[in-house]
Formats: sequence, C-alpha cells, structure tokens
Amino acid sequence: MFIIILAIAAVVIISLIIVILKTIVSPKKIDAIPRLIKQGKTQNAIKIAKQLIAKDQKNYLAHYYLGKAYIKENRTELAVIEYKNVNDNALFGEGINELTFRSEYSQLLLKYNQQNEALKNFLLLTKLDPQNAENFYQVGRIYEDQNRYDLALGFMQKCAMIDKRHAKAHAEIGLMLYRTKQFNEAKKEIDMAIKLSPETYTSYYYLGKILKDAKDLQGAIKSFEKAQRDPELKQKAIIEHGSCYMIAGRIDNALVDFQRAIELDKEGTQSETLYARYFLAACYEKSRKIDKAIEQWEAIYKRNKSFRDVSAKLSEYKDLQANDYLKDYLTCSNEEFPYICKNAVIKGIGLQVLSCDQKKWGCQITGVNKSDESWMAVRKQVVFIRFYREPDPVEEAQIHEALDEMKTLNSVKSFLFSSSGFNTAAKRFAENRPVELIEKQKLEALLSKAGDK
Repeated sequence: MFIIILAIAAVVIISLIIVILKTIVSPKKIDAIPRLIKQGKTQNAIKIAKQLIAKDQKNYLAHYYLGKAYIKENRTELAVIEYKNVNDNALFGEGINELTFRSEYSQLLLKYNQQNEALKNFLLLTKLDPQNAENFYQVGRIYEDQNRYDLALGFMQKCAMIDKRHAKAHAEIGLMLYRTKQFNEAKKEIDMAIKLSPETYTSYYYLGKILKDAKDLQGAIKSFEKAQRDPELKQKAIIEHGSCYMIAGRIDNALVDFQRAIELDKEGTQSETLYARYFLAACYEKSRKIDKAIEQWEAIYKRNKSFRDVSAKLSEYKDLQANDYLKDYLTCSNEEFPYICKNAVIKGIGLQVLSCDQKKWGCQITGVNKSDESWMAVRKQVVFIRFYREPDPVEEAQIHEALDEMKTLNSVKSFLFSSSGFNTAAKRFAENRPVELIEKQKLEALLSKAGDK
C-alpha cells in the first residue's frame, strides 16, 4: 500500500515539474524568437514559432513572430496569412503592440492590393497615432486610387498640416487640384514638393503630367526623364515620356521608349505593360507597320480581351490577310501611296487624273470623266477625291476643309475614301452636301477592281 501511495506521489510531483518547466521554458523560447530574427537566424526563429503553435494554436504571439520571420525572408505571401490570423483573433497588449502590428500589417495588405482592408487599418492608425502624418498620407493614397478625390484631398491636406515638409503629400495635393482645374494652386503644390525634396522623383512625374496636359511637351519630357530615377515609377514614367514624343509626332523616339517599358517587365505581368504595348502598336500603325501593330494587339488580347479597343483593332485589320490590295494601301510607303490612289481613280472609277498630291493624311486627286470629250476644255467638270489612311476616323473639321478646297477648285462632286471610316459628326455634316463618304468595305472593293484590271 505504501508503495502505491509513493508511486502516485511521484507521478504528481513529475507532472508538477513538467508544468513548471513548460511555464519557464516556453516564455524563454518565445522571447528568443525576436532576437533570432534580429540576428538573421530566421530559420531557427520559424522552427521555434511553429513548435509553439503546434502545442497551442491560439498562441497569437507565436503567429505574429512567425509572420515577422517570413517578412525577413521576403516570404510575404505566408506572412500576410499569419498577420491576418493575429488581426482576427488576438487581444492586443498581450505581448503585441497594436500600433506596430497595424503599421506592418497595412503595408503587407497594400503589397497584395487588398485596399479595403489596408484602408481600415490605416484609418485605425490615424486614431491610434494622430500625429503620424504618414498614416493620413496612406489613407489619402487609397481614396485617390478609388477615385474618391474629395476624401483623398482632405486626408492629404491633413498630412501636410501635420508635416509641412511631407513632399509626397504636396505632390498628391497638386495633382488633385490640377484634376479640378485649379491650375495655379496645383503648380504651387508641385513646386513646393520639389523644393522640399528634389530627390523625391515622384514629384517630377506629377509635374510631367501637368505640363503634358498643358501642351508643354518639352517641359513634360524633362520631368518624366527625372521621374525615371524612381524605381517604382520608372516604367510609368518611360511610357509617359514616350507618349509626349508620340503627341509631338516624333514616332521613332516614342517607339524606343515603349519598347524599353515593355522590356522592363521581364515576366510580362505588370498592367502598365499593356499600355506600353498599346501605344507601341499605335506608333506602328501610324508608321504603316501594320503587321507589327497586330503582333502587339494580339499580345494584349491574350492577357486582357477587353482592353480598350484592341478587339476592334484586330477585327478592323483581319481583312489584311485576305486582301493584298488593302494591305498595300495601308502599309506602303508615303512615296508609293499616291501611285496606288491614282491607279484606283483611273482603273476603278474611270476618271482622267488632272492632279495627284501627297498629303500628310494621305492623297488628294482631281480628275474628269474620260468619256467627256470636253475634258481638255477650259471649263472642266472637276471631280475632287481624297484618300485617307490615318488610323483614326475622319472628323467633321476635315470634311469642312475638304469642301472648302473643293470650292476653290470649282469641283462639282467629291469622293472621300477612308480606311478608318468617319465619325458620327462627319457623317451628319456630309448629308445633303456634294460629298460622298466611302468607308473601308467599298474602298476595298475599289482597290480590288483597280488591281484586277
């Protein structure tokens, strides 16, 4: 009997010793994790944190440290899972500082584009740490991304009030004021941002946007060149730089920029790359390199079938494979183009050509009916013809200008051909006037008729 009592006592004592050891050893283990992380021994830290979590799934301090170790190893996709677990379940103050945690968690959420969750955390941070201007800035940025500009502007202005030297806030305020056409105030804010921090290259990006819209392309180009020094903005700044060249008609320079922007995205996953490809295709289209433009549109369509008008562009040019005459019309050099148009007028329409002039938008021809024996006479019944091959539809102003030219030449009738069609205003204006608008399908038939003869 005595032996039995002694055995029970031994078991109780051993159990108590185990419990005491656990209470002593576990805190030591968990206290070691932040030290290991700081020393760069993240694998040891992760191992200990996982051991503690295996024993107690509700050990949220261990979850938190595990997340911190993952961040140190740049395994942020795992870190965000641990931080979410802490956010949803932990009672702050029990070893986890809420202010520090929410600052870290918010940045993780932004990295994975979880804007609404990030916004909740940053809004809490503005209450927990109301003198920290950066929290107000981040709230403003998220509202701005969500196109809620009234709220965004308020938080950005609050940020600038707390920290008058917050260059990025001044730059954002400038951009938002510019959007609401408060140009003078916008420029002041951007200039302030650059004065405060000449090496904050995001400010030059916003300045470039303002100058570009104000048609100061040279100034915008210089600003976007400086903005390219910001690694996060580099691709966007290059694209904007190229778009300035494109607006200025310097297509070769624009091509170089858009190709550079595409090459920066080694994995081809950035959304900005789609814009670079789109503008590159536009440059190829203007340069009559339609096959290369189609390659870019197809690459965009593969990633995003609803991106801008890419689907329409591919549909518009699908006939090129089947009709060599239309392909020649669209892709031939500027020197060759008048000969194609002249041939179409002679063989397709049956007119005697009086003049044939190359224009920046295409070709202008005057002619008379071959069957009219009086065509050599002083008073000719002149027919006025234009062939457009610009990538954009012909606008109303171009119809006005064509009719004025027609009157100058004493023409009785005019035909305007366009491979890209005519916009609604142009069609409406042409009604009941001596001008016939002829779109791609009939143009294609005319070219085929002329080519087959």
